[in-house]
Amino acid sequence: MLLYINGNLSFFKHSLLTHSDKMAASTTIAFALIACTLCFMSGTSLARLTPNFYSKTCPQVFEVVGSVVRAAVSRERRMGASLLRLHFHDCFVNGCDASILLDDTPTFRGEKTAAPNNNSVRGFDVIDMIKSNVERVCPGVVSCADILAITALKSVVALGGPTWEVKLGRRDSKTASFSAANGGAIPSPQSSLTNLINTFRAVGLSAHDMVALSGAHTIGQARCTSFRAHVYNDSNIDSLFAILRQSNCPRSPGSGDNNLAPLDISTPTRFDNHYYKNLIMHQGLLHSDQQLLSGGFTGSLVERYSVNPMSFRVDFAAAMVNMGDIRPLTGANGEIRKNCRVVNS
Repeated sequence: MLLYINGNLSFFKHSLLTHSDKMAASTTIAFALIACTLCFMSGTSLARLTPNFYSKTCPQVFEVVGSVVRAAVSRERRMGASLLRLHFHDCFVNGCDASILLDDTPTFRGEKTAAPNNNSVRGFDVIDMIKSNVERVCPGVVSCADILAITALKSVVALGGPTWEVKLGRRDSKTASFSAANGGAIPSPQSSLTNLINTFRAVGLSAHDMVALSGAHTIGQARCTSFRAHVYNDSNIDSLFAILRQSNCPRSPGSGDNNLAPLDISTPTRFDNHYYKNLIMHQGLLHSDQQLLSGGFTGSLVERYSVNPMSFRVDFAAAMVNMGDIRPLTGANGEIRKNCRVVNS
């Protein structure tokens, strides 16, 4: 009898076996067949992400993505934060599947105009350029979801942040969910600490992950609509800092809504731990930022990160890996989009 087990040809010569040996051989065959079935399944619906997914099919992908990101960040430092945020807002809505990149059509409404994204998320043109460059060297191989994950890494590194081992193998969704993006899946700037913890827990992330990932606010800017209530109404804010931010954010809604302020007052274009130092001084720009200091465990993490930048860098990198694991499409699920803005025809 011939049997392939783990890719190797095994020979069973029944004429040389005793009855008990034959029974054992039959059992071995049965288990081998089950194992082969599971191996097949793991290549489709049960496939897992792996750092070397493109090592043979597109080994250039990291450099191709990195070159575009570095150029974009060189032109506009804020773009690094925007590209990181795209990955975050994508993963929190039905998993890391590039659904946020899909444009609206006459018969389809994507996630771009949902309240947390509308007039807020940006960098789509950079993703388009990355995808175009990747397609030139590796056509039909690299998903838009994986491009977002690699882009997030390269953006953080370009601004002086830590590196991490990006797991790959995601596929792209064929749809998006405006209702999920608009319905609380993405943490709100007005969230309480309890709401923040619950929102992160809903996607499998811990409170530890939440505090570390919040450190992404060490870069980037926020609109007046996101911090107006905090700087006018909250008591857990430094008074001089509140006055400074009020100067560019009128109290009345509709006036100056899109005026911007840096999330990190100290070093808004450098990835460091100053965000946590700001929280200690009650200079968090968002209500949700300052909430991190109000709880025992989360507050202790804020204090640790404020004095130990290496601890923050290590934990942020680990949390980014965890976030990238949120409900990815793998195997035969989804597709590899040719254009990140539209599903394949």
